[in-house]
Amino acid sequence: MNIAQQIKGLIQEADIYKSQGLYIEAKGKYENVAKLFPKNEQLKNNKNLLNAISQKISVLEKKIKAIDGTGEHQEISKKAQDLIRRLFSFSAGESQNAMKLEGAIALAKFGQFERALKDFFDLLKDDDIRVVAAKNVLRCQIALSSIDAAVTQFQQWLLNDIFYSAQLKRVRLFLQDMLDKKGMNITLPEVLGEDAESEQPNGQDDIDDDVLDINSIGIVFDSGPRKGSIVEYDVSFQSGNMISLIISNKDKDWVDGISVGHKLENIQFYSPIAMFTGSGLVSSKTEIKSGPKKGDHCLDIKIVST
Repeated sequence: MNIAQQIKGLIQEADIYKSQGLYIEAKGKYENVAKLFPKNEQLKNNKNLLNAISQKISVLEKKIKAIDGTGEHQEISKKAQDLIRRLFSFSAGESQNAMKLEGAIALAKFGQFERALKDFFDLLKDDDIRVVAAKNVLRCQIALSSIDAAVTQFQQWLLNDIFYSAQLKRVRLFLQDMLDKKGMNITLPEVLGEDAESEQPNGQDDIDDDVLDINSIGIVFDSGPRKGSIVEYDVSFQSGNMISLIISNKDKDWVDGISVGHKLENIQFYSPIAMFTGSGLVSSKTEIKSGPKKGDHCLDIKIVST
């Protein structure tokens, strides 16, 4: 993606957010545009565009403060949540539920866990998408409440007949790996029973089998005082080969040094069944403006090779 396309895309996203009253998100996109100017020779002399972007940021800052006098971000309205779901549902040609899944993941990434949870629970009715929806239910419950809430949810699933045994075994493997990595001394109950091939819809497993779960990754710093060291980050959410990380403000210098399109080499990917080395492409970088993670960054990385 060249610099002109990158700027155009960011401004379009900002304008959409602004038109729906998502001022904090819009301001973040405009700020991402402004950060590109010092780093690019083509942009350094384009003062008119930079001034225009600066004015947009200034206007948004006033709007944000006018909302409640503090600029603190409030719960996004249902209308705005619906917009996020539409904007980030990219499964063209896929089923409505596949699109709904991507929209729910987008809501969760924006911190709208309760609305996302409702959608994920609805998606448990779909054989083809059930396992990935269940995993995201657990992710949301951990983010919204606690590990204990996720464990309780799994125990409840053991008592009902929503899942095929093979599906619930994959969910158990996913959650147990998360518990182990967090050092929790909890062993989940085993899933009993085997599914006959005829019991699986169309004799196939769901789409989750095409995607390897990534619970955490190790990134080698390629610049700054920590150059050469490796730091492990938990994966907050995953959609196919796209993973989302929350990067602490203490790594701000490193985050500021990378931009959309930056390729991260020699990443260690950790899944419940394997560890492998690959590369990732930075797809999106957003500063979190409110809540307990305020000042941190959400980094979306597309796995491009393994």
